[in-house]
Amino acid sequence: MPLPLFWLFALLMLFGGLAVITLRNPVAAALSMVASFVGLAGLFIGLNAYFVGIMQILVYAGAIMVLFVFIIMLLDLKTEKLHTPKVVPIVGGLGIVIAFTIQLLGILGATPDKPSTPLDLKQAAANYAIQHPEASDRIPSRLEKGQLPDVNLVGDVIFKEYNLPLQIVGVLLLVATIGVVVLSKRQAV
Repeated sequence: MPLPLFWLFALLMLFGGLAVITLRNPVAAALSMVASFVGLAGLFIGLNAYFVGIMQILVYAGAIMVLFVFIIMLLDLKTEKLHTPKVVPIVGGLGIVIAFTIQLLGILGATPDKPSTPLDLKQAAANYAIQHPEASDRIPSRLEKGQLPDVNLVGDVIFKEYNLPLQIVGVLLLVATIGVVVLSKRQAV
């Protein structure tokens, strides 16, 4: 990834996150979170993690944020009274920001002593075939050819090994949405 694009996406993500915690309007804060998610997706795509970047846009910036905005609209939030900010949370937050900045500068300034080792795809294909004997040979054959089947592998793992937790998360989101609708109707009466 070119350095200017990295800084563009990194600043978009950081300023979006800063706007989430500083804006008083909940809808504006939610839209700032979408901007932060878009910056994060750009960073993932810059790291050649295309699947994770696209899922970041589809799942978080799309579905989850629509759900947040929907729930915010249902809650009918009133404007909050302004109060004087307390010193301790501000100092603590600034301390965390300074510590993160020092760590980030240390990481960006360090040069690696040795180059990263490439993946041994043939060994990964053999390991996958041993660990998943019931699976088709599509993934090991692609690994042996030197291709990384990230979408196939993620889909196989999610829908075969983690199907029940995936369904439970979907039901929990549905129950939370129904609970917000019921609570907002109960307050209106």
